[in-house]
Amino acid sequence: MASPLILAIDQGTGSSKCLLVDERGEVVARGGAPLGQSTPQPGWVEQDPEEIWASVRTAVAACVTAELAARVVAVGFSTQRESCVIWDRKTGKALTPLLSWQDQRTEDLCAGIRARGQGAIIREKSGLPLDPMFTAVKAKWLLDRIDPDRQRARAGDIVIGTIDSFLLSRFGGEAFVEAGNASRMQLVNVGIAEYDEVLLDIFDIPRAALPRIVPSIGPFPACRDFAPIPDGVPVRAIMADSHSALFAHGAYKPGPIKATQGTGSSVMGLFDSTSVRGGNALHPGLCLTLAWWIDKPMLGFEGNIRSAGSTILWMADLLGIDPGELARLAATCEDAGNVYVVPGFNGLGAPWWDGNAVGTISGVTLGAGRSVIARATIDSLAHQIADVVDVVRQSGLVVDRLHVDGGPTRNDQLMQFEADMTGVTVARTDTAELSAMGVAHLAGIAEGIFTFAGLSRMDRGGRSFTPVLDEKARMAKRLGWRRAVARSLGSVAPAEP
Repeated sequence: MASPLILAIDQGTGSSKCLLVDERGEVVARGGAPLGQSTPQPGWVEQDPEEIWASVRTAVAACVTAELAARVVAVGFSTQRESCVIWDRKTGKALTPLLSWQDQRTEDLCAGIRARGQGAIIREKSGLPLDPMFTAVKAKWLLDRIDPDRQRARAGDIVIGTIDSFLLSRFGGEAFVEAGNASRMQLVNVGIAEYDEVLLDIFDIPRAALPRIVPSIGPFPACRDFAPIPDGVPVRAIMADSHSALFAHGAYKPGPIKATQGTGSSVMGLFDSTSVRGGNALHPGLCLTLAWWIDKPMLGFEGNIRSAGSTILWMADLLGIDPGELARLAATCEDAGNVYVVPGFNGLGAPWWDGNAVGTISGVTLGAGRSVIARATIDSLAHQIADVVDVVRQSGLVVDRLHVDGGPTRNDQLMQFEADMTGVTVARTDTAELSAMGVAHLAGIAEGIFTFAGLSRMDRGGRSFTPVLDEKARMAKRLGWRRAVARSLGSVAPAEP
């Protein structure tokens, strides 16, 4: 009998990707489909929900032949987080565009909520700072336009959800949202993994319009009309993409930290009260979130960086070259000196959480050529990750190793600079598709194909980068970066998160 296969689907911001994984954890086949986005106004970032669904189907068809489809015993989804869409509960038709996690149109709504003094209670209950990144304020903005009196929402005729909920709705049945994704909506009490009435009231979101929160292993509806996957194949796992990457690194307990680097970046680790030393509290620049829910909800801490790979794409376009050429140009520059690129294109995320921050290029002299600008662009990813690692340490958490994944991590120069700026060893895995692999592992556990013990022993390969810069030189670089961030924030003194 042919061995069973797990289909893992990673629905991300710029593409949908698929992996077929066998019982040894090896990739049998891959598929993918690109995705577009639109920016109808400055700060607005949208995607077409129907295009996203079509891209998932295209990626599956590119990955799975009819012969392989017969061996698929379980499906898992890893999805982009925080983005928001509203659809008709009966027809499944999307009624709004998907507002991306990058979208900043709700900054004024956030300012109004802050002015009412409600920011602290939102942070206390949800574990998240009030910010346009998260789903709740996007949902309010959309409802104000398609259901201003909330009549349809209170009747349950429409569903407000993240992209995992929307994709599952295509299989029919009740509307669900996976717990980790739900925790990023800013409508959930992070301590108990349930919707919070105070948060619902603040954002004016009727509970009847929200999907039911379920663990990361379901129950979920089975596949339907998902060619070439046969109808009835179970969806065994769903995870938010960053959470899935942490799972793929084998970080099943507090200790290891990872930095996923894609369009944006996420620095994450598991969190419990025994993780913190010296009586410190979690730094306010960090988020508290649900990493996953298997037998019980597991909390994680996280720093969200808005622009990582997108900074590279922007600068490459500005210089009229492709991203690969930008990396090669940066490699010819040994040191960017005092030149810093701070990518506050849509404000700055962790640990600053300033939606009014602006993008800056500072320290430029007549001697700063294209290679220096390219190097400073690459360096900006490392500095932003080091900002988060700094406040993780301030929270009393030990950081002795940083696992990394994502497209930009293929750049050895960047990885060495990340090790130098964080002051810890950076471990890069050989597996490129960590978000898909993590949910494949969890779906395999739910299906009885994998065990935690077996996955813990799995050789993930890769390469490590150890710091080589002395502490004085490191601190000089970090102080220069803080001064550049201060300019982005409109200050003159070195910034403190």
